[in-house]
Amino acid sequence: MAKACMLERERKREKLRNRFAAKRAELKAIINSPGSSDDERADAQERLQQLPRNASPVRHRNRCRVSGRARGYYRKFGLARNMLRKAAMRGEIPGLTLSSW
Repeated sequence: MAKACMLERERKREKLRNRFAAKRAELKAIINSPGSSDDERADAQERLQQLPRNASPVRHRNRCRVSGRARGYYRKFGLARNMLRKAAMRGEIPGLTLSSW
């Protein structure tokens, strides 16, 4: 199980990301727009840099829904490798079977 503080940090980042998503998208549109002037673009870049770092979607870390583990995460299932194995052994994931050779 991951530390509670790590899980809480991820929740905090998600709240910030959701809160600043619209403002961030608006500034990115100004920056990427070919019609905006250099001054507008520079101003938008400065305002984008003023946003909190944790508001950036890049800082999001995928974590297992069961254990909170960050490494060995399978996006398709939302589980870490060891939890995926346990769920497959119990038959909780339809169509997934373990192979051995």
